[in-house]
Amino acid sequence: QVQLVESGGGLVQAGGSLRLSCTTSGRTFTNYAMGWFRQAPGKEREFVAAISRTGGGTYYADSVKGRFTISRDNAKNTVYLQMNRLKPEDTALYFCAARSLVSTTKPHEYDYWGRGTQVTVSS
Repeated sequence: QVQLVESGGGLVQAGGSLRLSCTTSGRTFTNYAMGWFRQAPGKEREFVAAISRTGGGTYYADSVKGRFTISRDNAKNTVYLQMNRLKPEDTALYFCAARSLVSTTKPHEYDYWGRGTQVTVSS
């Protein structure tokens, strides 16, 4: 089992920044590719960003490319999502997820999930 705990969400004005963190425990962190997803009320969970086990590969949804940066610190068992130039449409509950070996953009292919952290962007 892998436990994931997200933090760093909050209320921010449009154009502002937030940095989300996801700390993991339970299994060897470097065995897992990590992803960030988000879900707004009434909408399906959508892919935001993913990172490979070593951090050498990163992937982004088109809607966040150039504004968000995913990174990981394998010594701290933590993955981050730096979010800049936030927009009201970024408002959602943000989840991190872990998947053995290879990263993917599909939520159902991830094995472990955190409970989420709320991001609200006001206009």
